[in-house]
Amino acid sequence: MTPSPMTPLPTTPSPMTPRRFSGHGVARHAAAVITGISMVMAITACSSSEAPQTSTVTLMAYDSFPVADTALNAALESFTERTGLDVEILIAGDTGTMVSKAALTSGNPEGDVIWGVDNTFISRAVDAEVFEAYEPPAASSIAADLRAIAPDGLATPVTFGDVCVNVDLAWFADAGLEVPTTLEALADPAYRELLVVQNPATSSPGLAFLAATVAAFGPDGWAAYWEALRDNSVAVTDGWTEAYYERFTHAGGGDRPLVVSYGSSPPAEVIFAEEPLDTAPTGVIEDTCFRQVEFVGVLRGTDHPDGARQLIDFLISEEFQAELPLTLFVYPAVDGVQLPAAFLEHAVIPASPRTLDAALIDERRAAWTEEWTEIVLR
Repeated sequence: MTPSPMTPLPTTPSPMTPRRFSGHGVARHAAAVITGISMVMAITACSSSEAPQTSTVTLMAYDSFPVADTALNAALESFTERTGLDVEILIAGDTGTMVSKAALTSGNPEGDVIWGVDNTFISRAVDAEVFEAYEPPAASSIAADLRAIAPDGLATPVTFGDVCVNVDLAWFADAGLEVPTTLEALADPAYRELLVVQNPATSSPGLAFLAATVAAFGPDGWAAYWEALRDNSVAVTDGWTEAYYERFTHAGGGDRPLVVSYGSSPPAEVIFAEEPLDTAPTGVIEDTCFRQVEFVGVLRGTDHPDGARQLIDFLISEEFQAELPLTLFVYPAVDGVQLPAAFLEHAVIPASPRTLDAALIDERRAAWTEEWTEIVLR
């Protein structure tokens, strides 16, 4: 079965990542320069026949971009071999910080291409004129609903995934407690002191989960829902790593068997298990999932527009897209890219993930976060 962003799959962060996809074996570094070596697969996505204007193209990325990953490096090195362009990766902080830096330097950017602006920040980047419009020749291979999030071809979808509440299945079995299946159930006294979430002011998955509750309960109902979660003793961490690897019962030996993570976390548990596993030890509550889409774009004012366009062409090539599931634990934005078996068997893509209009998120993000802080932390 070939996955598609438009089709429910037997299951997309983050750290995505991630976010966005952070964690699950993703290395963190300050910067890296990737130079060219040979690779068996051929690159067919570089559209420009002109000679490169520079020997280096700088890719600005968030802090969980896996600069040390062997497979991604090999793909980028193949790009270098075929174009003569080295790729320098400039780490610019988390997604919000990266977008702020790009906005402040709009027209005189620190890099040439930006990776990982997601749908919770894309309107902010568009309004700040961060992007120089470029629509790759292969953009038609990306689902139209993903492309429509960024208007006028200003940015190109590169990954997608879902932020969802994850469940420690063994904990619930041992406790003889039914696994919750809805957002509403998480506020039930039966699940008191069982959920850990991330602060939306400091965490991408935390913000995505807040957006999920706004989508579910509406502008007049989400605050009351969080009051109920607070009264049910929800725990809050600053980031995903602390929540998943310290407070979550399965991964960190903590005290919370419910954690906000990703739809792709179950296959990560299988892939990185010390002993081979036939089934994932964690599950996903599909009703809680919020769809994240990440974009790549040419930075307005780049001195190397031709090289930047060539790099974007490559980032949505099948060769590079095929490396994303097992490096960033997200789904390729390009339709028809074969998924690893672990994703097909253990990941979850909900049939109807929760979404919000990107412009609405941009307009209300600060107000939602401030109100959330007043409800949950003060």
